[in-house]
Amino acid sequence: MPVSNTMYDIRWLLKMAWRDSRRNYSRLLLFGSSVILGIAALVAVYSLGDNLRRNIDVQAATLIGADLELSGNKEAPGEIVHIMDSVSNERSEERSFASMITFLKGNGSRLIQVRALKGDFPYYGTLETVPVTAQQTFRRRRAALVDKTLMLQYDAKPGDSIQLGEINFVIEGSLSKAPGQTGLSASIAPVVYIPMDYLEQTGLMQKGSRITYRYFMKFDRPVDPQQLIERIEPRLDLNGFWYETIESEKEDTGRSFRDLTYYLEIVGMIALLLGCIGVASAIHIYVKEKIGTIAVLRCLGAKSSQSFLIFLLQIIGIGTFCSVVGAALGTVIQKFLPLLIEDLIPFEIESSVSWPAIGQGIALGVIISILFALLPLVSIRKISPLNTLRISFQHVIPMRDPVRWLVYGLIVAFIYLFMYLQLHNPVKAVVLFGGILVTFLVLTLMAKGLMWLIRTFFPASWNFVWRQGLSNLYRPNNQTLLLLMSIGFGASFICTLFFVQSILVDRVKFTSSGDQPNIVLFDIQTPQRDEVLQIAKQHGLPVRPTVPIVNMRLEQVNNITAAMAQEDTTKEQSLRLFSREYRVTFRDSITSSEKVVEGEWKGSVGADGKIFISIEKGFASRFGLKIGDTLSFNVQGVIMETYISSFREVEWNRIQANFLVVFPKGVLEDAPQFHVFLTHAPTDEVSARFQRETVKKFPNISIIDLALVLNVLDDLLDKIAFVIRFIAAFSILTGVVVLISSVLISKYQRMQENVLLRTLGASGKQILWITALEYFFLGSLAAATGIIIALGSSWALAKYSFESPFSPEFMPVLVIYLAIAFITVVIGLLNSRGTLNRPPLEILRQEV
Repeated sequence: MPVSNTMYDIRWLLKMAWRDSRRNYSRLLLFGSSVILGIAALVAVYSLGDNLRRNIDVQAATLIGADLELSGNKEAPGEIVHIMDSVSNERSEERSFASMITFLKGNGSRLIQVRALKGDFPYYGTLETVPVTAQQTFRRRRAALVDKTLMLQYDAKPGDSIQLGEINFVIEGSLSKAPGQTGLSASIAPVVYIPMDYLEQTGLMQKGSRITYRYFMKFDRPVDPQQLIERIEPRLDLNGFWYETIESEKEDTGRSFRDLTYYLEIVGMIALLLGCIGVASAIHIYVKEKIGTIAVLRCLGAKSSQSFLIFLLQIIGIGTFCSVVGAALGTVIQKFLPLLIEDLIPFEIESSVSWPAIGQGIALGVIISILFALLPLVSIRKISPLNTLRISFQHVIPMRDPVRWLVYGLIVAFIYLFMYLQLHNPVKAVVLFGGILVTFLVLTLMAKGLMWLIRTFFPASWNFVWRQGLSNLYRPNNQTLLLLMSIGFGASFICTLFFVQSILVDRVKFTSSGDQPNIVLFDIQTPQRDEVLQIAKQHGLPVRPTVPIVNMRLEQVNNITAAMAQEDTTKEQSLRLFSREYRVTFRDSITSSEKVVEGEWKGSVGADGKIFISIEKGFASRFGLKIGDTLSFNVQGVIMETYISSFREVEWNRIQANFLVVFPKGVLEDAPQFHVFLTHAPTDEVSARFQRETVKKFPNISIIDLALVLNVLDDLLDKIAFVIRFIAAFSILTGVVVLISSVLISKYQRMQENVLLRTLGASGKQILWITALEYFFLGSLAAATGIIIALGSSWALAKYSFESPFSPEFMPVLVIYLAIAFITVVIGLLNSRGTLNRPPLEILRQEV
């Protein structure tokens, strides 16, 4: 066919692109597989995010169960009641607190969340119960709704009895779901609903008990929620009350799941970046194969720009096709992702096709296909018709080529812009981009360093097979740099995910190891303290001193009251400083989880009668408090003037009673107080016996079994890790594709070398071992480099972010190392099988 002289003869270009591609489906499929996997991962995550946002918007009212919720840690005063009367006549009330429940049939005890309900709440959605009628009938008698998981755990059925405080309730039905309830919260502290009419009879509302008062309203008249909140928020803050509307619930819930999708998007982004390497690698192979074809076209009169456009059109076509396939695969995958995170979601997700996510995925796939294919494609411009006479598989692209550097610039700009659009924060995008750049730089330097070391200290005394396999790591057309960058990056990413999960799990497990406390008793009244300690002694539990806790409110800070702070917004102190209730303790020394970082610790009242207190450093910084500031507290009607003498750093992750404010001894001993007791049970059986006897004698005392909490958190971390690893699996698969591409790049050079070795008398077995050793070295170095980077980054995260010790488990890491090495060897051998089973002359004829 005569070659068109018009550069922009699109029909001729398309026809040539189509005719050439028909003979190269396998090569183009290798290129496309990287795109498919990367786009599938991102579309799955994008679709999950879209479905979460859509379901939150639709179901926000059922999450809160009302139009407006007001809550505080005290009964609503007259001003708050007046606000509620002004917006609605339809109102419900709830009192919630932690307590212990005893199943009379099996005598089992468990910490629960008691919710005493009055009114018709919820107004939107429902209390899902079995039987269905139980959510209404329990309100009319002394009955309870018990969480279904709790009933299964203790083999309870409707009609059985439970003891709550000093009275018994009949189980009316099992509770499957309530507004805002997740499977996680139900696992740690299952919910039990009772009618509020019987709350006083339980005897659980004692002085010092931590009770949350909630008021739910359904608007019976047109109300603008935003204007309402702007009008009442100052009075709510002044009285220590919080609000929740349907819109604020949308924002809070969306913010929570934005964090999850944020991390999943980063994982998907890594898969796509690895896919970009795969695209460049595969097209590099393709262009090497096409040098002869392009040279023939040049001889027939085609311009270099026409040759370039022919192959660019092929890339655009296959890139579009593979992007569509990847988007379809991602849409299928996102159907299953909600099943993996259902325990974290307070509503059921209705999955549907997200066309915006599909559109984003296809657009990204096409852009990536073009952009990362340009790097090898620009070499087509430099192919001369003379290449028909001297085919070279080592075609060199001049580093001074301005077009090449323009492509580099476009790639860097695209990666940064992509990260910015993902993170919506220029600083975070720069940090992540810098981190990835540093990782690739480290991988490059390590690859160059390894090649230099091998060349410099080459083991000349080794036998022929080992020397030949090792020398291939630095000979022309070696894959050491590419493999270390692509596979090393994927290995480091997967290992870092594993190490971070291990850090989090170990951090939680530390709380129940050795003699660390694994049982916490709170709401112990002063007259009960000695008997509780005696019960602990009888069961052989270590008896530690109880921690006294006194509730109080802040009245003034440096002569500034809450009313003055409300009027003058320029004051440093926030209204929230006054609105909260403070739970403080008193002692004459600091604990092992604290460290004085500023000022002087004073554990007793000064000689002049001044009361010196210590404040947690972070809390003081947030509210602008300084050493020497005066704080006046209202302690059950008595005003106490105190002075800040020190700031403390507190390790909040330690299982220990930690406080924002600590008073000295000799001040609060006679104030109304309750106590917290921490101890350690060596076995589950001892823990169960101790809890049963304590609850039977003192039903008002609540007990947290940290071993149970640990199991729940461990299970939660496993589920989150599985979701992340599921998406990360696309990075692994993409890494395998990149590995195949990287190995194929040197196919022709290795083919020539193997033929030469066969001609010189090397046996097929020797060539097989040389090939296996070369790829074993490559896979081993790539895996080891990635693991070393993962160890370094995980250590830094443990030390500076999580502030935890780093003790990695090496067995899983060894499995990853061996797996990567094995896959590399297998792919390398499969790639070389043609030269091992055929006569050298036949291969040489094909090459010529």
